[in-house]
Amino acid sequence: MNRAEILKHFDELTVWRSGDQRAPHKPLLVLYALGCFTRGGATDIPFTEVSTDLTALLAEFGPSRKSYHPEYPFWRLQNDGVWTVQADGTLTAREGNNDPKKSELLAHNARGAFLPTVLAALRTDPTLVTEIATRLLDGHFPHSLHEDILAAVGLDLERETATRRKRDPKFRQRVLVAYEYRCAVCGFDVRLGSVSVALDAAHIRWHQAAGPDTEDNGLALCALHHKLLDFGAYTVSPQGVVLVSDQTTGTDGFAESLLRHHAKPIRLAQRPEWKPKPDHLDWHGREVFKGQARHAV
Repeated sequence: MNRAEILKHFDELTVWRSGDQRAPHKPLLVLYALGCFTRGGATDIPFTEVSTDLTALLAEFGPSRKSYHPEYPFWRLQNDGVWTVQADGTLTAREGNNDPKKSELLAHNARGAFLPTVLAALRTDPTLVTEIATRLLDGHFPHSLHEDILAAVGLDLERETATRRKRDPKFRQRVLVAYEYRCAVCGFDVRLGSVSVALDAAHIRWHQAAGPDTEDNGLALCALHHKLLDFGAYTVSPQGVVLVSDQTTGTDGFAESLLRHHAKPIRLAQRPEWKPKPDHLDWHGREVFKGQARHAV
């Protein structure tokens, strides 16, 4: 495969879909495998390692779920023409399915690897790792999480972001105007001269999840509350109330920066039609927010 063909395969990964639910399993697995490759040229990655590491990645950067299944992307990535799985002995498939059980992958020392043609291209063209990783990050995660994901998988990239779906360049300005250049959670409004500093226009429903560039899908947030929102440390209820996760803890700064806002309403947008749309807030609560809301304090 040439460079264009390889990029096309990674661009067209078959990602499980059910309505608007997130399923970042394959993108995270590929990023993890690229990290293994760049750290030492690893070709065969044991499922025993993937099982633990990918589960941790899904828990941190995927939607909150009762259980995680790293075995599904590990096996099914083979269908995308970039990955292969080898094992010691025959793997018994689950009843009514072609996938082997997780226990089978573990018992038979299953190992995953990029196909030889992909590995050859990665070795020949060092920029290919950066391009694949950049496209996966831009296609599945908000920019505020990119560096955290790269650090978690051990990738160090010098990259220029290549956005897959064009964004409205006026989105930020419209959202900041809607909230009068103040963070909707804490009221932060620092300016340097006439320029707002560390104030973002955050998508409630992520751009990567087809979230629109409209005021009713945006919140003006300081850099801290933007990142905490994208991590799922808190959410905003369809009624416009801040809900902090029971999994979010801390000492210095936690109570002052986040906990004190729990169970309190966000700042209102200037116009009723700019109010966050309940459907977008509900999506964030289901697909990004981690754990359960704390009791009122």
